[in-house]
Amino acid sequence: MIKAIIFDLDDTLLWDKKSVKLAFEGTCRLAEERFGINPEVLEEKVRMFAREIYESYDTYRFTQMIGINPFEGLWGDFNDQGEEFPRLKEIAPGYRKEAWTSGLKEMGINDSVFGEELAETFPTERKKNPILYEDSLKVLDALKGDYKLLLLTNGSPELQTIKLEITPELRPYFHEIVISGDYGRGKPDQGIFEHALELLSVNREEVLMVGDNLNTDILGANRTGIKSVWVNREGVPSAGDIVPTYEVAELWEVLGLLGK
Repeated sequence: MIKAIIFDLDDTLLWDKKSVKLAFEGTCRLAEERFGINPEVLEEKVRMFAREIYESYDTYRFTQMIGINPFEGLWGDFNDQGEEFPRLKEIAPGYRKEAWTSGLKEMGINDSVFGEELAETFPTERKKNPILYEDSLKVLDALKGDYKLLLLTNGSPELQTIKLEITPELRPYFHEIVISGDYGRGKPDQGIFEHALELLSVNREEVLMVGDNLNTDILGANRTGIKSVWVNREGVPSAGDIVPTYEVAELWEVLGLLGK
């Protein structure tokens, strides 16, 4: 019998990819207005350079372990506790400026001052665009009271907290919130799932993990012996070796699995 449900945050309850897309659109529009360049092409270039530069830093292994992606690096300040976070805080401003300046240069605009302006604009645009999926609150409303709910999210504690602050409807539903940067390791590490079980005071067979990512949410649940629901909104082909207990195309389908 299921007594508790663990939810992932990004792209499970919060439509993070859409928020990032809107932030890029708003920022790149400034470049279109200033120089008449194609904003979609600039976005593509900046995304490419952001990934490349991000992976070149000595912090990359840590960000992989915690689960902080390159686009979070474009708006996070990383005022977090922990051995590696001061280094992330140190490199973040230069990383943002370099990603945007490199994207501009690739399009024939050699202007580091404007690159820095875009780098400072992106975090503002990202914070302006918090988006919940249409069924997120409906599902949580249907589950509250009947199940213990825990939010298990990878990322910088400061950044994930900001996401929750700009979508204040979410926090009250959860008995506990666990952020990988506080714990020291991220999903799919088995330890963070065991930690969640301890906080919930339930056995692993009494828990359901709901998330969009096979390689973090579902793999971690499998390693811990927890039943899982893969929310596969984009119809991504299964990885084959990572098999969820259930697969749904929309979050609301979780209610049917629970008989609600």
